[in-house]
Amino acid sequence: MIICLTMQYDIAAIIQGYAQGYFLMADDTEGLAWYGSRDRTLIPLDERFRYPTSLRRILNQERFAIAINRDFKAVVAGCANRETTWISPELQRIYWLLYQTGYAYSFETWDGDELAGGILGIVIGGAFIGESMFYRISEGSKVAMVKLVERLRQRQFVLFDAQMMNPHLERFGAYRVTDAEYQALLNKALHSPCTFV
Repeated sequence: MIICLTMQYDIAAIIQGYAQGYFLMADDTEGLAWYGSRDRTLIPLDERFRYPTSLRRILNQERFAIAINRDFKAVVAGCANRETTWISPELQRIYWLLYQTGYAYSFETWDGDELAGGILGIVIGGAFIGESMFYRISEGSKVAMVKLVERLRQRQFVLFDAQMMNPHLERFGAYRVTDAEYQALLNKALHSPCTFV
């Protein structure tokens, strides 16, 4: 489902859109619209979450430091820096406004003073809605994924929404749910008094 974006940076309306199960994307002309899906991809926050054995060695080395919002704009730019992107300049401005109002976060990995990778997400109640991820240093985004799941578990989040399936997410145990299942989980998450930071 596609619904045209008609509000002009109305933060409350944007959050309401996400709370109803939609997400923002830019099309080929960089016009923004709300999108929905008949099925949704989730990252499990239980024992179904998994990752490659090779990544366990990287985690044990503790090579990467974890940070939240240390360089939000750099993470957004990194997520948008690809040949085909749904993160238009206008959507980047919206993410910045959501960051300033406490809804958008960057969960980052650092190698010394170098940003290694990160995940961009929107937090509403007990829902973490993953918008995108990227890396500059090999394994940077994968370590971010594992550490983010650990944080969401610790803080009793209900839902880690990855929006759409891809082979990379499948390696972490990502699974699809119907729209009805998603809406039920989202409703539970919206009424959960979780904090991300």
